[in-house]
Amino acid sequence: MLENFDPNAASMDDSGIFGLPFSEDNACLVYIPVPWEVTTSYGGGTSRGPEAILEASRQVDLYDLDVDRRYRAGLFLRPESDDVIEWNREGKLLAAEIIEKGGEVNGNARLQGALARVNELSTSLNQYVFEQTRDVLSRGKIAAVIGGDHSVPLGAFKAVAQAHGDFGILHFDAHSDTRVAFEGFKYSHASIMYNALEEVPAVKKLVQVGIRDFCEQEMVYCMQHSQRVQVHFDSDLQRSRYKGESWNAVCDKIIRDLPEKVWISFDIDGLDPRYCPNTGTPVPGGLDFGEAIHLVAILARSGRKIVGFDLNEVSPGDSGSEWDGNVGARLLYKLTAWTL
Repeated sequence: MLENFDPNAASMDDSGIFGLPFSEDNACLVYIPVPWEVTTSYGGGTSRGPEAILEASRQVDLYDLDVDRRYRAGLFLRPESDDVIEWNREGKLLAAEIIEKGGEVNGNARLQGALARVNELSTSLNQYVFEQTRDVLSRGKIAAVIGGDHSVPLGAFKAVAQAHGDFGILHFDAHSDTRVAFEGFKYSHASIMYNALEEVPAVKKLVQVGIRDFCEQEMVYCMQHSQRVQVHFDSDLQRSRYKGESWNAVCDKIIRDLPEKVWISFDIDGLDPRYCPNTGTPVPGGLDFGEAIHLVAILARSGRKIVGFDLNEVSPGDSGSEWDGNVGARLLYKLTAWTL
């Protein structure tokens, strides 16, 4: 596929992701776009994340000093699903008033019905992601999910468990995401890791990095499940810096609890919000772009196997700025390269 491809030339507007010419059949890694943001409770726009990343990806230079020419293994982005787009449209309309009322629907039959329908749509979305991921894995390829809000990878976790058995999750985020049915939504963006721990027994270890915004319920839950959950709070990471500890040493501590097989789940708000100002729930603090990539590199070099990843919460915003998509595309390329 690369005989007539010039990696130094400008990408065409109708080219594949990163301007590449691969078909799915000759790609080693397949991206599954999930334009979904039904339960987003603050800022919006993450359903446009996959499209923004695709557009920005064509501006990414493919040669990389850290990872050389990993794109040559073949990268392919599947088309967005019309069903998911329609489910997202319907679900957002139904969820809007529920979110406005903070999830208080008791005594209101109409809102109770809307909540039930949103949960039904979310279940359909989870099944779709499961089937898409299972199909990619069954072809001997690596699957990567591009959201959308952070609720989307649950189906991927289940497919990975089926294909690989036990694994761990390295979770980059500003938030713990261990709330129980936030605002009544069983599969809320704020509940993805709670649902992973409760519904996917194969997740033997959840290692969270950059957490700096969480409720007391989440703190208690993580403490009660300390055998499976290791949280590296942003405040602790900052104190390590102030004490002069090298980031390299901190990364070694972070990954030491991870098992042999690891899925990376990356909410872009785990980064300092200067990199993602339009993401749905930005929080001051967080990782520098280079720090996050270095941690992924340390993981890859540790001998563990990265079995796949998801990247979520990239939002182009309404200002016309391409910055969020630009950062998302470059983060996607680095995650891809180190996975390969």
